[in-house]
Amino acid sequence: MSLELFAQIQDASEAARQVLENANTTPVVPQETTLSVWELIKMGGWYIMGPLGLMSLAAVYIIIERMMAINRALRDEKDFMAKIRDYIRDGKIDSARNLCQTTNTPVARMLEKGINRIGKPMKDIEVSIENQGKLEIYRLESGLPVIATVSGAAPMLGFLGTVVGMVVTFHTMEVSGAGVELSQLSGGMMQAMITTVAGLIIGIPAYIGYNLLVARVNKVVQKMESRTIEFMEVLESPAK
Repeated sequence: MSLELFAQIQDASEAARQVLENANTTPVVPQETTLSVWELIKMGGWYIMGPLGLMSLAAVYIIIERMMAINRALRDEKDFMAKIRDYIRDGKIDSARNLCQTTNTPVARMLEKGINRIGKPMKDIEVSIENQGKLEIYRLESGLPVIATVSGAAPMLGFLGTVVGMVVTFHTMEVSGAGVELSQLSGGMMQAMITTVAGLIIGIPAYIGYNLLVARVNKVVQKMESRTIEFMEVLESPAK
């Protein structure tokens, strides 16, 4: 009887040992969780993500608005310069002036200033056109300093959020002592990473947009210079 009882006890202990071994060898399947954009923004902190959001809105608006304005400035009216040339050579100054007034481009406004000075010394006409050209360039470049500021400030602000997040993480480690857990550190680490990513996402497109706009403005400047030279050659050429 005692031998049978001992065998039953051994079987029970062996079964328990096998259950424990199976439990230890069973892989733990991680649970997949997703975070919405709004949750990521809240993790980043309103004092960092708020200014970054305002910067992104300002950059997008200025880039779109300036690109449309520059494209209008680059638009070529059909036979505009040919008509100006013919009017001036035929002595139809009023017709040339009216054509410039009805053409909404920087080149037309520049040439209108020059046409209004016809009869005065060539130097005065040239200076008048140059002054109007500077004004047109200033108008085209309005808003570009804001985009340049966003392209530089957004990554720096994101980096500031990273530093703040790491400070929070180290503070948590200090107050928790040796018993710190990963879950206690995840908040600061997430904030550190999210703000950096947000700053780069805003800063990189702003930097690209700024350089594209500068290139387009330079193209407008080259066109204005070319039309000015052509206009001055018309004034200097002898009338038919």
